[in-house]
Amino acid sequence: MACPICNKPGMEAYRPFCSKRCADIDLGRWLRGDYVIPGVPQDDLSSDMSEEGEKNSGEGLDSRRKRP
Repeated sequence: MACPICNKPGMEAYRPFCSKRCADIDLGRWLRGDYVIPGVPQDDLSSDMSEEGEKNSGEGLDSRRKRP
């Protein structure tokens, strides 16, 4: 399998990368936010959750009656 950063052959110790350097480059890209997993923007999630919280205020995640 070729290294996803530089296309050299991968080494077992750094799989799927060829070296620690390429593994660190990939980690840096993740930490900077260069890679993004598609989904609903966080702004949309926070507004949906606040509306949900208003509907179920005081119930929390578990809507069953609590024991006294």
